[in-house]
Amino acid sequence: MTNKTLTWIAAVATLAVLATPNVFAVSKNTDSLTGISPRTVADYLRAVVMAHRHFYTLQIINRLVPEGKVAVSEHWQTAHALPLPVQLLQETSEIAELTGPNVRYHLVSQWPIKKTNAPANEFERKGLEAVQAYPNKPYFGTIESDGGPLFGAVYADVAVTKACVECHNSHPNTSKSDFKLGDVMGGLVISFPLSHP
Repeated sequence: MTNKTLTWIAAVATLAVLATPNVFAVSKNTDSLTGISPRTVADYLRAVVMAHRHFYTLQIINRLVPEGKVAVSEHWQTAHALPLPVQLLQETSEIAELTGPNVRYHLVSQWPIKKTNAPANEFERKGLEAVQAYPNKPYFGTIESDGGPLFGAVYADVAVTKACVECHNSHPNTSKSDFKLGDVMGGLVISFPLSHP
């Protein structure tokens, strides 16, 4: 599949999940509606989020920055530059929250460059420990919130490009400067309500 095809698939999947208040699948045997498991929904959301992030990193940052066509900066808003991939993820998450279904996603790390990217609660701390030990096994659970229970998932955030590794290793605020390609740098946390209001 081409990158363009993957991008379109990711965009359509995002719209389908975020625009549909109740997600259902039709059973082939009974033609009745049955709910999709929260783990499956989280897996779908992760696929879309990571497709966007990887495409942005590989096709925009890694191609255009070395050619001098664009600049990238963690101070992108004031520097008139492109945001870092982590900031793209943060910005799109904030936009997703505005759509109403209370879908949230963000990156956390045991070695955050920004303190706001440290684990915020016990669920995130346990999830990071779990994906650090077993990167191919997501961590799932229920998170209590004022608006009712949320389903939570933590997926390993793996260093996939040299640019990510170099940026993290050389940043003045880093507490870990020996990342290598393939290392778990943190986790992608996804949460959404278990019931629809």
